[in-house]
Amino acid sequence: METPHLTTRRARTRDVPEIRALVQPLAESRVLVAKDAVAYYESLQEFRVIEDAGVVIGCGAVHVMWQDVAEVRTLAVADSHRGRGIGHLLLEQLLDDARELGVARVFCLTFEVDFFCRHGFQPIEGQAVTPEVYAQLLRSYDEGVAEFLDLDRVKPNTLGNTRMLRVL
Repeated sequence: METPHLTTRRARTRDVPEIRALVQPLAESRVLVAKDAVAYYESLQEFRVIEDAGVVIGCGAVHVMWQDVAEVRTLAVADSHRGRGIGHLLLEQLLDDARELGVARVFCLTFEVDFFCRHGFQPIEGQAVTPEVYAQLLRSYDEGVAEFLDLDRVKPNTLGNTRMLRVL
């Protein structure tokens, strides 16, 4: 996606400091989970950024959890650019990425319920996978998978968040 000053593209290693700077205030207010720099580098291929005149003003990632399920993660927009449709542009790109990867459903864990509802996500209760897939996902070390499964050990991190799912 490109407009006169906005460009959406895959993240590059040089973007990690800017991504971390976008996430930091949201992590401090407990809207997003803080991560070490190495975690961003390890998952960089999952990220998209949006730039305004060469400056990263938004980021987000799509992380595949299973054959038919991915998660939208770390969706963040610079405070100075909120309310301008940047989050919408990023989310639509991430959903396109999920489709390209072949997943049928996209999960998110969020405080921004209205935003995600406007994009077709619905709150979920209980499990969104079969017992067989649940058993396989339990083997994952990924905290996002634990949040998707609603495991007790991640409850302190997810208080106040809503688990949501969108069928593509």
